[in-house]
Amino acid sequence: MENVITVKNMRESDEFTINTSVSSRELMRRAAQGVYDSYDFVGRVAIVCGSGNNGGDGYALAEILADRGISATLFRVSEKFSDDGLYYYKNCLKKGVGDLLCDEFTDFGGYDIIVDCILGTGFSGTLRDDMTGLIEQINRSSARVVSVDINSGLSGSNGLALPVAVRSDLTVSIGCFKTGMFLNDAPRYIGELKNVDIGIKLLKKQYYLITADELSPFVGYQSESLSADRFSLEYAVDEEEFRRSPIKVVAAESAESGKVFVVDYGGSKLIVDQSYVYFQSDRIKLF
Repeated sequence: MENVITVKNMRESDEFTINTSVSSRELMRRAAQGVYDSYDFVGRVAIVCGSGNNGGDGYALAEILADRGISATLFRVSEKFSDDGLYYYKNCLKKGVGDLLCDEFTDFGGYDIIVDCILGTGFSGTLRDDMTGLIEQINRSSARVVSVDINSGLSGSNGLALPVAVRSDLTVSIGCFKTGMFLNDAPRYIGELKNVDIGIKLLKKQYYLITADELSPFVGYQSESLSADRFSLEYAVDEEEFRRSPIKVVAAESAESGKVFVVDYGGSKLIVDQSYVYFQSDRIKLF
């Protein structure tokens, strides 16, 4: 079983690893290498980069592509960079990688692949109008889309997309799967899903990903399988609270009723067995 963790745990584990064993710059390079190894980059590639470390992963990926003679163009949403992102961005410029600013009017026609490195798992809340427009431009494109770490616009905590997220053909999670990749709106936006281990030392284990075959023991006596909408209706939970904190709400009902709940989000499932929480997804890509 693979680990599924919260964004907070991922952030703290990342910081611990950087402080004790692996530099942030090296982790960024490993993340980019993991993305490169996860997909067949053929044709013209547009890499859309935000101002944080998710954008930095895109710059590091562009350098890897340049070293292999693959045509890539950087589309930056901001003039700002993280420290490590700036390092890889400068390397890209030295190697002749194309560099453009982009906005909600940018046309991505003519590109075969778009790599989404705009917003990472730290994003939550509601997108600004200009960011919503940019994401809609990506979604209108005929290109294949690879999202790095998580689809931009999705909350890494609860999978909410307010109002929209990048729709990917493949999402490459970095380090560990995050809870938001399986909840709420996530199955509507994530095509296939893979995680790459880059050597982050996990501070604590929280939840686990199980296969479809491993799901059967949770279905039967004193268990209930139902859609997320049906759970909300039948157990009279506050709809907004359920959307914001689905694990907490289902776990509380499981503890009170003694039931095992299998809550279906349409392609991924939240399984709560009183004190244990699991996830299962039809979107996991096996390599």
